[in-house]
Amino acid sequence: MSNGILVVDDASFMRMMIKDILSKNGFTILGEAENGVKAIEKYKELNPDLVIMDITMPEMDGIQAVKEIKKINGNAKIVMCSAMGQQAMVIEAIQAGAKDFIVKPFQADRVVEAVKKVLS
Repeated sequence: MSNGILVVDDASFMRMMIKDILSKNGFTILGEAENGVKAIEKYKELNPDLVIMDITMPEMDGIQAVKEIKKINGNAKIVMCSAMGQQAMVIEAIQAGAKDFIVKPFQADRVVEAVKKVLS
């Protein structure tokens, strides 16, 4: 299983945690980005199988980035990450086209489960 994943979060330690969880479970990390603007650039460049996207980021938030990525590829697979208490934003992200979401702090099995579900 070498599905390529793009990890987007403004906190580098969060990106590191996600990358660690996914690579230990056989997924390939194609790249990472720290905001929505960079996420779109990286998406165009890398064409990943899946994007893991934080909601709250500088320059462009995750919801706007989901909308832009969906314009590029209507079939894009995106899993949102959100901190506790961002339910309204999660709903907005799902309406924008995200397939699933994981809540911070991450539980490794939940991250893997969400990624496998969306990729299957």
